[in-house]
Amino acid sequence: MDDFLSINQRAWDNRTELHLESDFYDMPGFMAGNTSLREIELAELDVRGNSLLHLQCHFGQDTLSWAREGAAAVTGLDLSPKAIAAAEQIAQTLNIEANLGVPVQFVCGNVLDARNLVEGDFDLVYASYGVLCWLPDLTVWANTIASCLKTGGCFYLAEFHPIKSLLDGYDYFHTGKADVEQEGSYTENSRDAENTMVSWSHDLGEVVSALVNAGLVIESLREYDFSPYNCFDNLAEEEPGRFRQRINGKPIPLVFSLKARKA
Repeated sequence: MDDFLSINQRAWDNRTELHLESDFYDMPGFMAGNTSLREIELAELDVRGNSLLHLQCHFGQDTLSWAREGAAAVTGLDLSPKAIAAAEQIAQTLNIEANLGVPVQFVCGNVLDARNLVEGDFDLVYASYGVLCWLPDLTVWANTIASCLKTGGCFYLAEFHPIKSLLDGYDYFHTGKADVEQEGSYTENSRDAENTMVSWSHDLGEVVSALVNAGLVIESLREYDFSPYNCFDNLAEEEPGRFRQRINGKPIPLVFSLKARKA
C-alpha cells in the first residue's frame, strides 16, 4: 500500500505543476475572485458559519472557494506536497484569513489518516469529483469521515458516477483489484504528460453502505445526467456548463451527490 501511495503522490505532484498552468483550472480568474465550485454543490451545501474539512483538496481552489462562501474555518488535506505548497501560497497571496476573517489550514498526508493529521471535529466534511478511485478501502475512508465530524455534522460528496467508468472499460463493482496504468491528465494542456497511477473501482452501493456502516445517516442521494466539467471523452456541452454523454439518444448518469449526517 505504501508503494501505491508513493506512485500516486508522484503523479499528483507532476499533475499539480501542469494544472496550475491550465485553462481548466483558470488560476487568473480564481485569483480575481471567481469560484471553482459548480452548480451542484453550490445548490446543495450551505457552509455559512460552519467549520469545513476538505478531503483530497488538490491545490485548494474549492477549499478557498468555500471560505469565500462564508465558512467559519477551512482545512484542506491532500496527498501531494506540491499541491499543498501551492494551496498555502495561493491562500497567502489572497490573504484569505485577513480579508475574510476565515482561518485557513492545509495539511499534507493520506486521506485515510485524516483523523491523525487534523485537530478538532468539523461541522462539515467535503469531497468532490474524482476522489473515490484513489481509495483502496471505503470502509476505512467512511470511518475516517465519521471520526472527523461533530455530532450532527454533515458529510457531502459530489462525485463522478461509476457508470461512466464502466463505459470507459473499468469494473463497475469493487473487486479489490487495483488498476495500474499510464495516464495523462484531464486538463487541456496535459493529456500527453503520462504518469503511472493506481486506482480502484467503487460501485454506488459500496459507497452508501460504507457510510451507513460507519454510523452516518444518509439524507440525500441524487444522480445527474450531466458533468459540470468537460473532462471525459464523448461529452457534448448541451447547455452552458453541462456536458452530457448519450447512448441511443438517452443521457447517462455522470455525477451523483450524497449528503450524510453523524447522529
